[in-house]
Amino acid sequence: MRQSKRMSLLESLINVAVGYCVAVSAQIMIFPLFGLDVALADNLAIGAIFTGISIVRSYTLRRMFEEIRVRKVWV
Repeated sequence: MRQSKRMSLLESLINVAVGYCVAVSAQIMIFPLFGLDVALADNLAIGAIFTGISIVRSYTLRRMFEEIRVRKVWV
């Protein structure tokens, strides 16, 4: 069964949203260990930038692999 583009995007967004929460939590705990004093707003902004990058990356890879599956290349 083929995954629709909409479902690919939804899966990627949910995956990245969970990743965002984990990443910001990790930043809050890990940055001080390296002597980085970062305000919460800055942590959220840093996380948001990387989240945007992750959404594009995840969606693109998902679509590439779906195209490979449909064309039965490598599989």
